[in-house]
Amino acid sequence: MDLRALATVFAVLAMVLVPVTPGAAATTQGVAPVPTATPCPKAKAPKVQRSPRPTPPAAVPEHRVVGGEALATPGLVVPPQAPAPPKVTATSWLVADLDTGEVLGGCGPHEYATPASVQKLLLAATMLPRLDPTEVVEVTRADLDIAPGSSAVGLLPGGRYRVEKLWLGLLLQSGNEAANALARLGGGPDGLAGGVRAMNEQARLLGALQTHAVTASGLDAPGQFTSAYDLALIARACFADPTFRKYVRTERTRIPAQKALDAKGFQIQNNNQLIYRYAGALGGKTGFTDYARHTYVGAAERDGRRLVVTLLGAEPRPLRGWEQGAALLDWGFGLPRDATVGRLVEPGELAAGPASPTPEVDRVPPVNVTTSAALGDAPGAGMYVALAVGAAAIALAVLAARRSRAADRRRR
Repeated sequence: MDLRALATVFAVLAMVLVPVTPGAAATTQGVAPVPTATPCPKAKAPKVQRSPRPTPPAAVPEHRVVGGEALATPGLVVPPQAPAPPKVTATSWLVADLDTGEVLGGCGPHEYATPASVQKLLLAATMLPRLDPTEVVEVTRADLDIAPGSSAVGLLPGGRYRVEKLWLGLLLQSGNEAANALARLGGGPDGLAGGVRAMNEQARLLGALQTHAVTASGLDAPGQFTSAYDLALIARACFADPTFRKYVRTERTRIPAQKALDAKGFQIQNNNQLIYRYAGALGGKTGFTDYARHTYVGAAERDGRRLVVTLLGAEPRPLRGWEQGAALLDWGFGLPRDATVGRLVEPGELAAGPASPTPEVDRVPPVNVTTSAALGDAPGAGMYVALAVGAAAIALAVLAARRSRAADRRRR
């Protein structure tokens, strides 16, 4: 075969075998086109200075479909004919029925995000069954090893408190020293490290395969992530415990005086505004760090129906975290009781499945996956192959033409 014929063959292959239309799907056997995500309704938030978001671990396809294939989207998923949910600043959220486990809707329900203090719910789900609330325990100096300026109850090293007071300090005031103490007390011989390890084991038991705890409190640490779906699983386990329900509905309590340390007692109040301002509120948990921004979990009951909302990555304006949660709860209560887009798996259902991989230390901020562009806007792999084949064909054709002209000159 001469060079001109070979060039012709390459050109035909480029046109016939590989599509060059921008955005064309890859032709590799078994690779299906990925549907375009439906954008989530977004409220416009003021620009803020914030630290780069930590880089999440690589997505595990099996984890993204936990609860139903419809939940494997970075965008909006709601029941057919459902009214549009309210615009919020949260990067991801989910609304579910606490009793039936049905998921009513969400935005990026399986997208990784940093939890902040809503991670204390995983601590509660893990340690509430292990610790006697009436036991009096001593707080250590190591328990107070928390980030300067972060939330604290005001517990004293050497102070002696009932475990119940530690729980109230954790859930009302988001006390990070209370989190360390509770994790240490429930962590066995390994103390705090054992408590965090138990939290990760509990997450896997619940089916929260995208959750990995590094700190007991939710204070930022490399490799610490969760998702709106996982938070709903964890919250459901918490609200199934009557002791937890009592704690998170408590409006105020008194931290006792420590006479041996010459310290007076003081009162603390619940900082979750939902319990004061939302009819039927059952409680929940607030959270904030510079990485995570505002995070929130809240639950409420209306007409015998109990719903939970989880949201991550929110800004406090135009609505604060609990107000965004309240708006999403209103939307959920407005849906028919049989509305669903998926379900919360039951504890133990996925216990035999693969564990969530331990994320690498964060270095580069990830792309914001909650506002994905249509896949057709970007060139696919087929286009690049087509260009390569076409370029090879052109090069061969040029070479053939040059050789032909050289041969003609020699014949002259």
